[in-house]
Amino acid sequence: MLVLNCSTKLLILEKMLKSHFPESLKVYGAVMNINRGNPFQKEVVLDSWPNFKAVITRRQREAERDNLDHYTNAYAVFYKDARAYQQLLEEHDVINWDQVFQIQGLQSDLHDISKAVASSKQLDVKLTSFRAVYASPASVLPHISSLMGSFPRLTYLSVADADLLNRTWSRGGNEQSLRYIANLISCFPSVCIRDDRGRPVSWSITDQFATICHIYTLPEHRRKGYSQLITLTLFRKMLSRGFPSQGNVRDDNSKFISILKKINVEFLPCRFHRLILTPATFSA
Repeated sequence: MLVLNCSTKLLILEKMLKSHFPESLKVYGAVMNINRGNPFQKEVVLDSWPNFKAVITRRQREAERDNLDHYTNAYAVFYKDARAYQQLLEEHDVINWDQVFQIQGLQSDLHDISKAVASSKQLDVKLTSFRAVYASPASVLPHISSLMGSFPRLTYLSVADADLLNRTWSRGGNEQSLRYIANLISCFPSVCIRDDRGRPVSWSITDQFATICHIYTLPEHRRKGYSQLITLTLFRKMLSRGFPSQGNVRDDNSKFISILKKINVEFLPCRFHRLILTPATFSA
């Protein structure tokens, strides 16, 4: 195991990962955030350097932690060799197996490899898989002005909005998710539409892997084109900052799939996989 701390090497790694799109997108987004101030206190672990075969991004060990917070306790994975990834998982002190955590990646055998190691340590593994989307700098995205309509108040979120997002997030509603959302709003780009009283009615945020997520419109404000405007605006904002413009969508979310097709993003051949791993201590 090698922890990559050198800023020059981290910039080199960023360029190297770019040549392995789309499978490396999650790790690439995390490394970009590390190289631009590291607001989420992440670090990079590899099997070797510079000819690595597996790379994992994780929370720095000195960062404050909550063993029940699988939102923040998140690892992104990319590997050129599946065996090298398994060996990295099996090494001492690469993964904190004593907490609830998640693993994210875009490679088909990520689940089987991770589960094999996790099961030997008596952790429960739950997999959720999504369609992955991506907008490259060369993508022909519509102009935002074509969707503005009656010119809603387009702005960004503040930490004061975190409770609303937590209550409306399908994966939220608890103390850990509230803290996580507040941290995302503080650290990364977001977009929202506010009503005449300044209250958010439609929004989206980006996460620690530079992924666009939690796109939501309050029920009473739907059918106005807000979700499409929010999504396009945030995709464009990420591209303007040099970040990979990526997102995920459930297979059964036909309405949002239609929105993504309208704004001309690319549906990737690989899928996004999120594994939530729970030690037996917390399963009870």
